[in-house]
Amino acid sequence: MRLTSTTRVSLDGVMQGPGGPQEDLRGGFERGGWGMAHPDGEVREFIADLYASADGFLFGRWTYELFAGYWGAMQAGSHAIADSLNTRPKYVVSATLSDPRWAPSTVLSGDLAAAIGELKARPGGELQVHGSGRLVRWLLENGLIDEMNLLIVPVVVGQGVRLFPESGPCTALELLHSRSFPQGTTLAVLRPAGC
Repeated sequence: MRLTSTTRVSLDGVMQGPGGPQEDLRGGFERGGWGMAHPDGEVREFIADLYASADGFLFGRWTYELFAGYWGAMQAGSHAIADSLNTRPKYVVSATLSDPRWAPSTVLSGDLAAAIGELKARPGGELQVHGSGRLVRWLLENGLIDEMNLLIVPVVVGQGVRLFPESGPCTALELLHSRSFPQGTTLAVLRPAGC
């Protein structure tokens, strides 16, 4: 399987709390919901199609618990994204989670590079990571991401957790293609290309 990541980021690189004001208040973050500042039916359709194309999902623990509480609580047929998430395998990277209640889920711990390598070696199309910034950075550093989707929202948030911190490894990315949506969001599809 190919390992892909999808992250909604602001122009200043913030990825924290795009979905709603109460989504992620860690660190005193008060500007949640910025990703909805430019509502766009085409973006929503693109995201739903992306989830539908997944053969499985890989999460960090925090994002997994957030998604489980929201998407995992939805009834079958109530939302296309919920249907994808609730029926496909989910893998969560965690040293503390022992009893995942959102079926079907598997906790990955120990030698994560080997465990994720085994998942990637399985037949299938895509293993997708949504959000999970710390995990995405680790996957990039370890050469495990095959392709990144950045949905760049035309807003400067001014605070919050950024996808790429102020200091970190050099990572070159090759632009495979891009797309602009009617309300200003831009999709950049990137492939890691060394540094």
